[in-house]
Amino acid sequence: MATSLSPSTILSSTAAAKSAQAPLTVATKIHISAHPNKHPFPGSAAGLAATAIAAAAVLATAPPSLAESPPPATYHVYYGTAASAANYGGYGGNASKKDTAEYVYDVPDGWKERLVSKVEKGTNGTDSEFYNPKKRTEKEYLTFLAGFRQLAPKDVVLNNLALSDVELQDLIASADNISSEEKKNEKGQLYYVYEIDGVGAHSLISVTCANNKLYAHFVNAPAPEWNRDQGTLRHIHESFETVGSY
Repeated sequence: MATSLSPSTILSSTAAAKSAQAPLTVATKIHISAHPNKHPFPGSAAGLAATAIAAAAVLATAPPSLAESPPPATYHVYYGTAASAANYGGYGGNASKKDTAEYVYDVPDGWKERLVSKVEKGTNGTDSEFYNPKKRTEKEYLTFLAGFRQLAPKDVVLNNLALSDVELQDLIASADNISSEEKKNEKGQLYYVYEIDGVGAHSLISVTCANNKLYAHFVNAPAPEWNRDQGTLRHIHESFETVGSY
């Protein structure tokens, strides 16, 4: 005996079959949750709510933005004149430091310059110094001595630098490791490069002779700052060079 089916029964069966065949997408689930029997109109409140929920789901799975990473350090060039103590602090006329510079190095933007006194310049040859205001012992500075036409052996140079630098003496005395090497730039100028790894601090030193002077550039940092800012500190260490003939 044939069974007669009403139109409503056929429609229900068809809907159930389609529902079983097609898995629900995120958007379908949102629409069913909001209105079981119809899709929300795009401009309606329900449509806007569904769009916002879908957008939130996409953003939740998106990779983190590169903007969340800390910005790279930026620098400006310092032009050092290596003036003698007698001529330091004035009487320079209108000559710019760039035009009369004997050496250059990069300084991270935000670091502060410490003014060097005539007495300090005359006793240990310090010509310039910059420091991180967040940690004053994270710094770079340059010393020079007149009357040197060429470099002595590497170990002799380092020991002589320490004679007038108490901090360097202490760092060398407590060092876990001291390395040194010789480098030449494209002009053939010789540089001694030292790296001192101490218990609580780290130091990078670059030494060269030019203009009948010995120049020594120091980059010092306590261990925590060295571990955090090593890339920046190595950059400013490698940026040092003398200007003109050697």
